[in-house]
Amino acid sequence: MLRDMRIAYHVMSAPGPLGLLFLGRTERGLRYLEFLDKRSIKRTIESHRAENPDTTWEASLIELKPFVDQLEGYFCGALTRFDLALDPIGSDFQLQVWRALLEIPFGETRTYGQIAKAIGQPRGSRAVGLANNQNPLAILIPCHRVIGADGNMTGYGGGIPRKRWLLAHEAHFGAMAGVTLDLFAATGALPATRIASGDGPPLGTQRHSAASERASAQVAAKAAARTTAKRPAPSTSRAAVKTAPRAGGRPVARSGAKAPARSPSKSPSRTGTKLAARPARTPRRTAR
Repeated sequence: MLRDMRIAYHVMSAPGPLGLLFLGRTERGLRYLEFLDKRSIKRTIESHRAENPDTTWEASLIELKPFVDQLEGYFCGALTRFDLALDPIGSDFQLQVWRALLEIPFGETRTYGQIAKAIGQPRGSRAVGLANNQNPLAILIPCHRVIGADGNMTGYGGGIPRKRWLLAHEAHFGAMAGVTLDLFAATGALPATRIASGDGPPLGTQRHSAASERASAQVAAKAAARTTAKRPAPSTSRAAVKTAPRAGGRPVARSGAKAPARSPSKSPSRTGTKLAARPARTPRRTAR
């Protein structure tokens, strides 16, 4: 069992039904990312005391900022692939399953049976489901992308509404970016999000594939284009219209100039102005 001297933590707000997220990191990487629900921060920390004995917990936004920034990019659709160091605690089998989950592309799903085959345990679907449920790093280790063989959502530690929101969010932005990646392509690359193993350094970093780079760039460009398109066009104010006489003596509106303000004393109101009476017409006398 690993013993850490210090864990920095922070609580951030997420959109939709996700609510508040609790983040805790060691010097090696992020160890916890979980939905806070109605639990207090104190109770959340106490629930991890047994696996982190003799550990000091300290609140620190600065140390968690790289993780918060990438999560916010993910929530707004500008980020489709994380590049963060992770440091979860788990058995060898659990770590093997979690590494396989990191290979599921953004906007796609896999079944428990497919994950079991990917780790060389074709009959281990139930064990894979249990490892998913015990995933300490929600969203970053995308256990929400694993569904039942019949296509149903099945169980999820954070609740089905959260799982449904995450899958809909990724399907929307994945379709916009045209993400078409193969989970089990034999590229030999390590996952971009790194899981620390034992007492050694993290497993390594995967260079983002060209498709992934283009996908993230396309999503960011389309999001910026939508923001620009929603901005209202500048309108011409009535105060910027100036009247100028023309040949016929009638005033004509001329845009681009500010109209001079009228003096209150020179513009009598209708209620205070008397109209001059017209002289009465003399009736014509008809000749008899």
